[in-house]
Amino acid sequence: MKPAPFAYERPRDVASALAAMAGDGVIKIMAGGQSLGPMLNLRLVAPDTIVDITGLAELKHVEVAGDELVIGACVTHADIEDGRIPDVTRGAMQRVASAIAYRAVRNRGTVGGSLSHADPSADWVSTFAALGATLSLRSASGVRRVAMKDFMLGALESVLQPGEMLEAVRVPVMSSSARWGYVKSCRKTGEFAHAIGAVLINPEAGKARIVIGAVEAAPIIVENAEELFGGRITSDFKSRFDARVADTLLSKAGMSDAADRHIHVTILRRAVAEAAA
Repeated sequence: MKPAPFAYERPRDVASALAAMAGDGVIKIMAGGQSLGPMLNLRLVAPDTIVDITGLAELKHVEVAGDELVIGACVTHADIEDGRIPDVTRGAMQRVASAIAYRAVRNRGTVGGSLSHADPSADWVSTFAALGATLSLRSASGVRRVAMKDFMLGALESVLQPGEMLEAVRVPVMSSSARWGYVKSCRKTGEFAHAIGAVLINPEAGKARIVIGAVEAAPIIVENAEELFGGRITSDFKSRFDARVADTLLSKAGMSDAADRHIHVTILRRAVAEAAA
């Protein structure tokens, strides 16, 4: 199939993009098109206008500002994979980026496009939640910041309002004592995951953040994950991980199928083991 007819706008800057987004009818932003393109072809979406922001230099800007890395929304997965932007996560983001889909997708797909699409199985959704990132959302009325953990409301649903776009991702500098683990399960290489485990554990600080992704809804985020490790985070956190607590957590979150819970708990256990390696 081919898309239904639509108007196409390619603004010269962010201000022009916001003006175009204020037009009449259904308007969709294109920021790489790796999700929107197939949806258009299948007529799962039929916008009146597409606003293509892929080429906006303002949205490709990257800088380290204080204790944060600010990543423009139109930075591609390949930009991160190839080390073309600064790394404040000691290789964590680079490893995640290198395992997203296929190289052709990574060349064009963008961080902002992936997050705005809000697919529960997308890598950056779980990764940035685990890293404690904050998103900058811009509209004609200004900029607001939303924590990644609060951004997704459900599958393909976020807090983005009409006339608002994701402008940048702000990633905190990872502590030298923090340990990172990220594991996903796919039926074959390049497909979306059907289970994701992302963990950021700091034994010295006694803190851990756990994310269970690809759950057909917003990721399950445990900000203070001591309960998964016998009540405290110590250097032997790998052996202290309690799969029974993780299973109960998933059950309470509405995952009723025992086989699904087993897959997610296994992937989370592997992510914890990776962090401990």
